[in-house]
Amino acid sequence: MAETITRQLREPFVESAGLGITDRGLQLLKDPIPTATYTGRKFVQDQSQLEQDAVKAAAGLDTLVGPDAYKDFMSPYQQEVINKSLAAMDREQAKGITSLRQRAAQAGAFGGGREAAALGEYQATADIARAVEEAKLREAGFQQARAAAAADLQARQGLGQYQTALGAQQRQLDQAKLAADQEAAREAAFADYTQLGLIGPQLASVIGGFPAATQVQSTPPPSATQQLLGLGIGGAGLAGALRGAFGPR
Repeated sequence: MAETITRQLREPFVESAGLGITDRGLQLLKDPIPTATYTGRKFVQDQSQLEQDAVKAAAGLDTLVGPDAYKDFMSPYQQEVINKSLAAMDREQAKGITSLRQRAAQAGAFGGGREAAALGEYQATADIARAVEEAKLREAGFQQARAAAAADLQARQGLGQYQTALGAQQRQLDQAKLAADQEAAREAAFADYTQLGLIGPQLASVIGGFPAATQVQSTPPPSATQQLLGLGIGGAGLAGALRGAFGPR
């Protein structure tokens, strides 16, 4: 009896494409994902140069808030101003003493006790006025220097804040560039996976559009000889059987 075998076969190019995708997917499952290419410290932006400069400048502000900070802002001409002011007072004092002596001479008290007392009182008053004037000038210089130091500190602080803000903006821009580089590196690392994910479903749809061909293969029934051989009858047995069947009776 003939034997019939039916097979469902696809076009060779379709079967080859399917096997290629499958092999590629299995290989990707074995390969480690290169996470080092898109992760790590290299994708974190350091402080910008402006921020670093602002930090260094801020560290130096301590010297501008101490008790001696005003000294750097004292006028180099203060002592000259004081000397000139006191010299002018000394000249006026000398004029006053001359005037007192002239009046004492006119009153007939020149060289007497009254003149000495008047001159002593005038000198004491003049000395006090001189000391007060010097103190006022030095205080004015100190206050001016302190105000200048405070203004300088405020200006430096404002500049530092402005510089920090600019530095932060620069760092954000640089970080955005690093983020773009990181995303590009990540996409490159997953390129094969992404491609397989896109092509796989599309290829499956295409393969489904090519129906499998049906192949029918029939095997002819065995001959009498084959049947006998299949029953275990050897060549000699077969000859005897044939003589028995077709020889004289």
